[in-house]
Amino acid sequence: MIQYLDNIHHRDSSNFFLIAGPCAIEDETMALQIAEHIMKLSYKYNIPYIFKGSFRKANRSRVDSFTGIGDEKALKILKKVGETFHIPTTTDIHENEHAALAAEYVDVLQIPAFLVRQTDLLIAAAETGKAVTLKKGQFLSPESMKFAVQKVKDSGNDKTAIIERGNSFGYTDLVVDFRGIPTMRTYSPVILDVTHSLQQPNQNSGVTGGRPELIETIAKAGIAVGADGLFIETHPDPSIAKSDGANMLKLDLLDDLLGKLTRVREAIL
Repeated sequence: MIQYLDNIHHRDSSNFFLIAGPCAIEDETMALQIAEHIMKLSYKYNIPYIFKGSFRKANRSRVDSFTGIGDEKALKILKKVGETFHIPTTTDIHENEHAALAAEYVDVLQIPAFLVRQTDLLIAAAETGKAVTLKKGQFLSPESMKFAVQKVKDSGNDKTAIIERGNSFGYTDLVVDFRGIPTMRTYSPVILDVTHSLQQPNQNSGVTGGRPELIETIAKAGIAVGADGLFIETHPDPSIAKSDGANMLKLDLLDDLLGKLTRVREAIL
């Protein structure tokens, strides 16, 4: 997928690529701070980097959950991040009309896991000409993702990647079946969403839980089995993050993690 992004650094690196940033855009200062920190690490470890931030959080447990700071405001922040650091940016879309809207500001459109079977949404994303990442639904097999990829390609867009984020295990846990990564790589590049794979959804409180202490374990396993890229949500202080703080990585821990993962990558090449 990264070959389609004109503004990505380290294109010829043999390392994995990284999609990382906060769950949601909370304010401009925080977004720029996170992007700058990760940008420096991408140079340290020769990692192609795409900044991620949701401009709107549509899939929330409760009606009073944080959904965003305003669509246009958040999208303008994403655009500023991209222009400031000359890096590609990505955000998730939830409705057909979001595709053309977000495409004016970002380089990659992400289809959420719960919506990856929505044909009209996939077609709308494909028709923007932007790269499209497709999150595997928690309810889908790896083999079924070839049909989601094909919908985008049949709409005239070959710029695809699949994001693995685990399968539902009971009501409140997710498990990654690493056998699915080589399977899905026959359809499209595969990105392992490390932090969302460690979510614990459907908690009694109405706030999603998580197992961030397992981020390193899951990430190492993903690189070892051949994932092309990693997706990691990170925040300077996850305890006060407005969305998904329970499974995010603290920003100052990212350097050590990327160093270890780079060594794993080198070992398997």
